[in-house]
Amino acid sequence: MAAFDALDVETKVLAALGSSATLDSYALSATLGVDHQALLGVVKSLWADGYVTMDQASTSWLCATNEGAGIAKDGSPEYRVYAAVEAAGGSLPLASLEAAVGKDAAKIGLGAAMREKWLSKGKGADGAPVLAVAKAGVADATRAALEPFVGADSPGSAPDKLADANVEKQLMRRKLLARHTMKHFAIAKGASYAATRTKKEADFTVDMLRDGSWKTASFKDYNYAAVGAPVGGGYVQPLLKVRAEFRKILMGMGFEEMPTAKWVESSFWNFDALFQPQSHPARDAHDTFFVKEPAETVKWPADYYDRVKEMHVSGGAGSIGHKCDFKEGEARKNLLRTHTTAVSARMLHALANQPGGFKPAKYFSIDRVFRNETMDSTHLCEFHQVEGLIADYDLSLGNLKCVIRTFFEAIGITQLRFKPAFNPYTEPSMEVFGYHPDLKKWTEIGNSGMFRPEMLAPMGFPPNARVIAWGLSLERPTMIKYRIANIRDLFGHKADLGRTQAAPICMFP
Repeated sequence: MAAFDALDVETKVLAALGSSATLDSYALSATLGVDHQALLGVVKSLWADGYVTMDQASTSWLCATNEGAGIAKDGSPEYRVYAAVEAAGGSLPLASLEAAVGKDAAKIGLGAAMREKWLSKGKGADGAPVLAVAKAGVADATRAALEPFVGADSPGSAPDKLADANVEKQLMRRKLLARHTMKHFAIAKGASYAATRTKKEADFTVDMLRDGSWKTASFKDYNYAAVGAPVGGGYVQPLLKVRAEFRKILMGMGFEEMPTAKWVESSFWNFDALFQPQSHPARDAHDTFFVKEPAETVKWPADYYDRVKEMHVSGGAGSIGHKCDFKEGEARKNLLRTHTTAVSARMLHALANQPGGFKPAKYFSIDRVFRNETMDSTHLCEFHQVEGLIADYDLSLGNLKCVIRTFFEAIGITQLRFKPAFNPYTEPSMEVFGYHPDLKKWTEIGNSGMFRPEMLAPMGFPPNARVIAWGLSLERPTMIKYRIANIRDLFGHKADLGRTQAAPICMFP
């Protein structure tokens, strides 16, 4: 078969049509010495541009199978059994048949020879079974019928049928013959036929505008009915699978989700409303992303701002405050929120000042926060925080521990430890540790505490109202759940899409 050159084949096809009304694609491929399927690719391209027409036809022929070719070479099993008995003088002990013709031929051929009544079975002088010729002059008709079909791998290389339809049916039933069918085409001149093909342009380019070639160019028609490339279904990212499961658990515990779409927050809600001093290191640029434009917020509740300022400067609710200058410019600075507790502060302020006064509530949020941190295998500049809080009368640390245990048991972490900690806006505060069965050690999985009176009093909460809260990252339990060692493999430009597609549904006990 010659090396395939599509342009050369195209030229030869058009030239052949110049001297012939129709061409058979199979005969043409043989004449040109190219693969039939490759030729059809060229012809279909010409058909798409109207240079040729194509009418489909099909041709079938018979071909000997591998087993049939073996019989055409060595003879049929039944004839080989017959010939072995005949060569033995017309009588052969049954025990000697396998040695004479082989195990397979003896097994298959004996029964067939007996059905054709070529042989008979009797007993020898010693009483052992003996085969004897029952019909003289037997010819191997099966072998003779198969010989013309050996190597018939193309139309015309063998007859398309046998003279005796019953014999053909029998040979096909025995899987000695097989019918092959090939689709081919009758090729004729199309409406746009020409001896040389002019390639149509698919796009209108800037170069065409520059040199003016668009004026004489021929363009392809748009096929508005064409079916587009199949669009694969989307896949839920592992982080979002765990998030969905957490939401389900928290809603099942009676919590209401807080609105968290406000990624840009003012320093007032992010820090000051939480009784975090304006001199706190977390408010430095190396820990927080400040926004250039707009650099400052333009509004907040004026009366609430005054109460927060008073609490920072002079104290109240049993506290002496921070005894430091409170700068409005510092409070107005916009930033990318460093925790979703800023959302909690807004919700608690609204809860304390709703019509009818304070009413107990349970809130949660799961969303993205931003920290100006050095990135490594366990830290990114942005991550997700899960936060839950309960506002009610006379709550205690025991209530907080009970709620935390209930939540973590729902996600499969049953071994918990609590360690005293410090947070600017909670007192008392506790770090939560869980036992990691894979690492065989205790790992910090969250933080918690009771919001300070200095935070709640300016909001307008009654003196005996308390707010307990806890939080954890979404990434750490996701990494544990899906056995991911590096947080940068979880989401971001280094995330493996194959892992996202293959990640199973997240289910917690």
